[in-house]
Amino acid sequence: MSTYTAATRRLSVIGLTAGYDRADVLKNVSVEARPGKVTCILGANGAGKSTLIRTVLGLNRVRKGEVFFGGDAIANMPTHKIAALGIATVPEGNRVLPRMTVLDNLKVGGLLVRDNRRVAARMEELFETFPRLKERRSQLAGTLSGGERSMLSIARGLMTDPELVVFDEPSLGLSPLFVSEVFGIVRRLKTAGLSILLVEQNVRQTLDVADYGYVLVQGQVVAEGDADALKQNSELHKAYFGVH
Repeated sequence: MSTYTAATRRLSVIGLTAGYDRADVLKNVSVEARPGKVTCILGANGAGKSTLIRTVLGLNRVRKGEVFFGGDAIANMPTHKIAALGIATVPEGNRVLPRMTVLDNLKVGGLLVRDNRRVAARMEELFETFPRLKERRSQLAGTLSGGERSMLSIARGLMTDPELVVFDEPSLGLSPLFVSEVFGIVRRLKTAGLSILLVEQNVRQTLDVADYGYVLVQGQVVAEGDADALKQNSELHKAYFGVH
């Protein structure tokens, strides 16, 4: 695993209300991602998970509430400035630039880093972490398998040496083999000292890797707690299985 700067800053979302047009999707949501820990956001489709992530990253407007990363207030801050503070994202759907090579996709991930030597060194570190990407460095990203595109999306997010990595549904559309590989990467990033905010529907594997979690239902936090406690939480079972 590459070397990383150990996370020291906490992400704090306080009383957040946000949505689209006139509709509030999130209502008074408060969550925290602690330094060096894996924090998960669980919920069924339509619960507001992606809206939460988009709002934290500056892609949606905050209507009410506050968002802090360490001592910086980041609510409604431009996305590129949020990224420059040390927050990276691995978007839903393994989004890569299909007509660019693996190497050029990684270079795009390092655009915020102004020192070309740091970019080159970082890339070599990531090729050690993801040897399959090194083998395919000159291959067009659009010709990679789903699992390989997932690896590339993760590696691209790590090019800036972030403190916090936000994963949005990383297991979506992957085979069971690659799902296990992605969660293994999350574990290794945590061991390396990074903070992880993990948005997922895959409850079992998410809670196996998470330290703490929140359950969203219809835009509100209905349960939170340590991962082991959430495995037994009735609100989580209701959210996913309709069990009362």
